[in-house]
Amino acid sequence: MRRYLVPPLLFFALAGAAPLPPLHVVELFQSQGCSSCPPANANVGKLAGRRDLIVLSWAVTYWDRLGWPDRFAQPAFTVRQWDFANFNGRSQVWTPQVWINGRRDTTGVRPGQLTEALAASPPLAAGPALSFAGGALSIAAGTAQTTPADVWLVHYDPAERRVAVGRGENAGRTLAHRNIVTGLKRLGRWDGAALQLPLPPTPAGQAAVVLVQAGRGGPILNAARLP
Repeated sequence: MRRYLVPPLLFFALAGAAPLPPLHVVELFQSQGCSSCPPANANVGKLAGRRDLIVLSWAVTYWDRLGWPDRFAQPAFTVRQWDFANFNGRSQVWTPQVWINGRRDTTGVRPGQLTEALAASPPLAAGPALSFAGGALSIAAGTAQTTPADVWLVHYDPAERRVAVGRGENAGRTLAHRNIVTGLKRLGRWDGAALQLPLPPTPAGQAAVVLVQAGRGGPILNAARLP
């Protein structure tokens, strides 16, 4: 059940390294305060270990007012979900919601929904090549978009985290999370010319990915895990 609320490319892990299989970016928007989210958390969590997928779980804030503040939620993550909605002409956001490559969405409450959405989504294959060296990100020259693309750095926790929920719709349940996003930073903009951007350090115990995205809430052009 949906909960409605008012408010491509080649992948390179390192320069000179063999490319991995075609890549998809899977972004789940969810909250510990939403009773419809645990099945999607579980289904998306099962994908977290796949090397052909970058899986990110964003905790949003708008369920916090119902009695259980999600300790992983940040206002910037709610803004990101609304950016997807606005770019794609949606008047609502909901949880759970899964975006594939910033182009196609589903709730993810059934495993088949994710399988179908991934099968129907072309992998990233036309964006600029990405590489890392000396604490910097290098973006190769390529075909520019009509507007510059945003370059995002996402930090996330790759470990499974289990949270006992004390109040709200999931009171009494212990919820498991994988790849919970802990930070989002815009590094700069890519206009089609070769570009190098410094990378801040990744916090201990965290992992990081870079997303090159065609405008606020637009499709993902390329993505890569930091080594």
